[in-house]
Amino acid sequence: MKVREKFVLISAFVIIIVFITSNLWSPVLWSFILIIPLIIMGVIDMTQTKHAVRRNFPVIGRMRYVLESIRPEIMQYFVETDTEGRPINRIFRTLVYQRSKKVNDTTPFGTQMDVYRSGYEWMDHSMYVQNTYEKHETPRIKVGGKDCKKPYNACLLNISAMSFGSLSNNAVLALNKGAKIGSFAHNTGEGGVSPYHLEHGGDLIWQVGTGYFGCRTEDGKFCPDIFQKKAIHENIKMIEIKLSQGAKPGHGGVLPAIKNTPEIAKIRHIQPGTDVLSPPSHSAFSNAKEMMGFIKELRNLSGGKPIGFKLCVGKKEEFIDICKAMIETGIKPDFITVDGGEGGTGAAPVEFSNSIGMPLREGLVFVHDTLVGYDLKDEIKIIASGKIFSSFHMLRAKALGADLCNSARAMMLSIGCIQARECNINTCPTGVATQDKSLIKGLVVDDKAQRVANYHEETIHSFMEMIAAAGLRSHQEIERKHVNRRVGMHSVAKYNEIYPAIKKGSLLVKNGNLSN
Repeated sequence: MKVREKFVLISAFVIIIVFITSNLWSPVLWSFILIIPLIIMGVIDMTQTKHAVRRNFPVIGRMRYVLESIRPEIMQYFVETDTEGRPINRIFRTLVYQRSKKVNDTTPFGTQMDVYRSGYEWMDHSMYVQNTYEKHETPRIKVGGKDCKKPYNACLLNISAMSFGSLSNNAVLALNKGAKIGSFAHNTGEGGVSPYHLEHGGDLIWQVGTGYFGCRTEDGKFCPDIFQKKAIHENIKMIEIKLSQGAKPGHGGVLPAIKNTPEIAKIRHIQPGTDVLSPPSHSAFSNAKEMMGFIKELRNLSGGKPIGFKLCVGKKEEFIDICKAMIETGIKPDFITVDGGEGGTGAAPVEFSNSIGMPLREGLVFVHDTLVGYDLKDEIKIIASGKIFSSFHMLRAKALGADLCNSARAMMLSIGCIQARECNINTCPTGVATQDKSLIKGLVVDDKAQRVANYHEETIHSFMEMIAAAGLRSHQEIERKHVNRRVGMHSVAKYNEIYPAIKKGSLLVKNGNLSN
C-alpha cells in the first residue's frame, strides 16, 4: 500500500473515532460507518494509476475485479453443463466422488453425451456376456524383464506421479494409506521419497526426475550412493526415470517458493524458500545409449528392481533411437509410462499445457507399435497416464496397447479436490495441493484414505464388468477392434481401422541395418 493510501485510511479512522467519542454522535451518524469507507475507496481509486477502470469509475469499477475473481466458481457451479466442464467435466468428477464414498453411482434417464457428434466412442458388447468377473481377484500384471531380479505384480490402476510439495503431507498420507488398503502402487512424483510416502507402507514407484531430488549432490547431479541407500527400501517396488510429463513436456517441474518449506527442502536436498525449477533434461545421460547405461546402473543399485521411464511423446525419431539403443546395447527398461499432452500439473506455462506434447491416444499407439515393430514389447510393459477417470478410459487405453493405467487427478478428487485450480498459489481450499497448515488440517487422512481405496475398488470392478460385457474372459483379450469411434455424422470406424496394427519385428533388420 502506498503512503498516500495509508494517509487516507488513517485520516478516515481518526474521523470515525471523533464521531464515536464526541457529543455530536447520534443514530443518524451511524450511516457514516458505511459512507466513509466508500469515500476512502473512491479517493484511492481516483488517485491510483495502475487500473484505468477503477480510475474512471471509482468504487463501481471494483466490481469488475470482484466478479473476475469468482468467475471460475460461477462457471463451475452455475454455468457449465455436466459435459462441458474443463479440464474435467462434472460427469467424471461426480463419478469419482460417488465411487470414493461408495454411494449410488448409477445414472437415470439415459446418457447426456451427444452420440452423433464426431469423436463419440463406445465399446462393442456381446450377446454372450461372461459372468466370471466376480470370481476373479483383482487382476495384476507382472512388471520385470529378463534382467529384473525383483519383478512386481502391479495392479491395473495405480496412483500417478504427484510430489510431496505439490501435494500436502496429509494428501500424500491419504493416498499412500489408500494404496496400502487396496494393494496398488503409489508414484512418488519427482519430489522424492518423503516420510509421508513411507508411513503407511503402501507400495511405491520412486520417480527420479531431472532434478534428482532426494538422490542428488549439492550441485544437482545424480548421486549413486544416496540413491542406493533409498532404492533398496522394501516399500519401493519400481523406479521410474522421468524424461517428460504431458502437462509440460520439454519444461522442468516447478515448485513455487511459497510451497518450498524447510521440510520439503530437506527431503529434496535444496534451499528452502526458493522457486525450484527442475532442469528440462537429464545430466546423467545425453543420448539413447547413455540412457540405457543409466537404466542398467539404477537396476544394479536397486538390487534388480524394475526400472522404466516416463515420457510424453515428442519427436518420434528420438523414441525410435531409444528402441535401436535397446537392441544395440541389449539393455531394456522393464516398463515405459506414456503420458498424454492432456495430463495435469500443479504449475505449467499455458503454452506448454495447451500446445506441446502428443495426446495420450496417439502417443500410446506410437510407443506400442514401435516396440512391436522392433520386437521389444514382450519384455516391456506400457503404462498409460492422462485423464484416466472411468473404467472405459482404462479399457480404451488397454485396447490401444497399455498394460496398466495411472491416474493422478481422479485420485486427487477422491481425497476431496474440488477442481478449484489453485494448486500453484498455495491456497487449495481442500488442503490437497497446499503447504498452508491452516488448510491442510481440513483433510482427514483416515477418512480420505478409505475413499481412495473405494474409488479404486469400484473402478476396477466396473472395468471387469465391461470386460465381461464384451464377451471376454480376461482383460488381456481386449483389442482395438472392440472400440468404435464416430468420425463423422454417418461414419464410424473401429480403432483397428484408425490405428492399423503393425507386424511384429517389421521394423527390424533391412539389408543388414535397423529400419527407420
